[in-house]
Amino acid sequence: PTAIACRDITRRVHGMRLLERFSLSVPVGARVLLVSRPEESASVLLRILAGLSPGHGERVELAGVIDPKRAGWSRRVAHVGPGPGLYGWMSPREALQLSAGLHELAADEAETQIAAAIERYRLGQVLDEPMVRGGEPLMERVALASAMLSDPEVVLLDEPLRAIEPEERRRLLRLPGQRRTVVLASRYPASEEGLCNQVVFIRGGRLALSAPIARLAELGLPLSMRGIEALAERDAVSAAVAPAVT
Repeated sequence: PTAIACRDITRRVHGMRLLERFSLSVPVGARVLLVSRPEESASVLLRILAGLSPGHGERVELAGVIDPKRAGWSRRVAHVGPGPGLYGWMSPREALQLSAGLHELAADEAETQIAAAIERYRLGQVLDEPMVRGGEPLMERVALASAMLSDPEVVLLDEPLRAIEPEERRRLLRLPGQRRTVVLASRYPASEEGLCNQVVFIRGGRLALSAPIARLAELGLPLSMRGIEALAERDAVSAAVAPAVT
């Protein structure tokens, strides 16, 4: 089954071609590393998939839902951007309670999910303090915790948790759920080692590569932009030669 399907997405920003009739299909349960040149293409794609950027005739389907205005969309799809997007004067408890309300969780479900989030994201000691005291690392934790309260089927992450030290960041980004689909946009592919099993590369607005991330190691290529670009070039050459061979 398909978790994410989009077709013919086109976006230009200030004359820069970020997406050009871009199409992509992602199966349920995939953990996708999304990289792009220019870098803005990945962020724009995630915003479109999340329903945060208006469409222009393209078709987008996430978790079996086409219209982001439909009831239940926010419970099935989560988006976390590069900034936490939270008010620093709020406490983690207040932010989590607000998120539970926005997701329309029932009182008992909200209580259960908030308790689990407090433990997983290690918020107990700062639960009722203004988040500004913990700075950006704390606010990033709470932003991800809030997004995950509804147990979403599709999670779209745009350069998340960069203020958190690497090992703890990787722990938090190992999101449980065998059928949960995660797309992680990153400018630093090496920092996402062990978190993803697929790689998608957008170049010049078009899909340049969609492949198992294990192919990089099989070919002796590093998990880096240079390695991903080399794999895309190799696949492009193979595709061009195949018709002549057959």
